[in-house]
Amino acid sequence: MCRVSSRSVLPPSALAALALILSGCATGDATFGGPEDETGSGTPALECEAPPAPPAEVPTFTQDDLPEPMSGDPATVTATLQTTCGDIVLELEAAKAPQTVASFAFLAEQGYWEDSACHRLTTSGIFVLQCGDPTGSGRGNPGYGYGIENAPADGAYPPGTLAMARTQDPNSNGGQFFIVYDDTTLPVDGGGYSIFGRVTEGLEIVQAVADQGVDGGRGDGAPSQPISILSVDVED
Repeated sequence: MCRVSSRSVLPPSALAALALILSGCATGDATFGGPEDETGSGTPALECEAPPAPPAEVPTFTQDDLPEPMSGDPATVTATLQTTCGDIVLELEAAKAPQTVASFAFLAEQGYWEDSACHRLTTSGIFVLQCGDPTGSGRGNPGYGYGIENAPADGAYPPGTLAMARTQDPNSNGGQFFIVYDDTTLPVDGGGYSIFGRVTEGLEIVQAVADQGVDGGRGDGAPSQPISILSVDVED
């Protein structure tokens, strides 16, 4: 998921190494003001709490713990990410991605993401904030995996999209997910990336974090403005 040029679509030869894979090149790991921040970017200023210490023990599961896919009734489920920078409200597409949403709800109930940092921000070519790894390494998973659901045939991921991160193995969906904050095109080779919801409130939080850039000034890595998930609540 390292990028080379703004809003570019990377060639297939580069995407194998640079796309949204859990073992990618990342090393790591609200109160809003007026219409513009001090830099004049147009995004409101962001105030965040200090991130909590990472969990001392990360819950682990087995393939037998993978829950059954949701029935799709209701078609959508509401979830809230409580973060150190404010709440992000999600609409989960249970009818279109029943296995993914079932897993997301299960991990939320188990407290899998409590006090976990969003470890990866990308700001060139692909525009996402990646979260969901309690280890903060970008390589953590809950101990089980499953396949791709509801991936767009054209590889288009508009702002507000909520999707799963994975390795090059199409059955490696697990606990890591990403929020798209600007129009992004991802490769469809290998099956694409599962869309399982969208942000309905709080996308400005992700945008404000993105406006602060990546630590060290790179295009891919830990965000300069830390943001951690405190808890995830999924409505019954």
